[in-house]
Amino acid sequence: MSRLWIEASTPLCLLQDAGRFGVRHLGVTQGGALDWVSMRWANWLLGNAADAAVVEIALGGFSLVAEEECCLALAGADLDARIDGQPLKPWSSFTLAKGQRLRLNQPVQGARAYLAAPGGFAAPQVLGSCASVVREELGGLDGCGSPLAKGQQLSYGGEACGLREVPLALRPDFSANAPLDLVLGAQIGDFSGLSLFDAFNRDWTLDSRADRMGIRLLGPALQYQGPAMISEGIPLGAVQVPPDGQPIVLLNDRQTIGGYPRLGALTPLALARLAQMLPGSVVRFRPVVQALAWQEQRDYLGRFVEA
Repeated sequence: MSRLWIEASTPLCLLQDAGRFGVRHLGVTQGGALDWVSMRWANWLLGNAADAAVVEIALGGFSLVAEEECCLALAGADLDARIDGQPLKPWSSFTLAKGQRLRLNQPVQGARAYLAAPGGFAAPQVLGSCASVVREELGGLDGCGSPLAKGQQLSYGGEACGLREVPLALRPDFSANAPLDLVLGAQIGDFSGLSLFDAFNRDWTLDSRADRMGIRLLGPALQYQGPAMISEGIPLGAVQVPPDGQPIVLLNDRQTIGGYPRLGALTPLALARLAQMLPGSVVRFRPVVQALAWQEQRDYLGRFVEA
């Protein structure tokens, strides 16, 4: 096994993979990389399985030192990554010589970067995944969901397939201000007409009250007029509307059930873009039907195969 020594980290730097599935009936949430698109590209750069374990680095503040020469890959946000002070752009694999330091400093564009190693980082499997969920104390290097910390070591045992870059045409544009596609939900008809107009024709600002469980949006207060709800299962990307009328987009570490009405759920590609937005960003929703949402995702996944 090859090793990398963590020199600096923050509570927002976590070991992630595609997440846990088949356990929500036990009250266990999904977890996994918030920007699944960038995670897949990071693994593609090294010829890894698409769901191999990576390091999710939110907002920077992470650095490591190579114990021996190695080939790594970086995709996702531009967090002013540097090797011994020299700039390193994301969306490519690169070589780190023995003793060299890789540091990700702060956001230039986007919020989360994904660091991959050949074969994926080694970590114990908990309920079929090593995804870190701090609240549930599952996953990570210690199996208890802890964030990565200074002094720990990251191990991997695969071999790189050579240096390469993600083609420019296939890289997500984090500066684009395209609307977020939302598949309409069962309670959509129970909101007032004005609320439905506002939901899809007014701006929403990402609140600073955000984590891997969900992101609050600030904008016009939406009014639900339907009957009281019984708690039901919550899908990834659900847009709940609590009594204050300000929506909450639920993410990978969400609770498994909830009783607030929902506008619907964001598509997987919309969620990946949302994960790269910083507090204060302004977004809009665009209603779509589920069939179109799945077709869009299938088309995008086909690009990985073509690449």
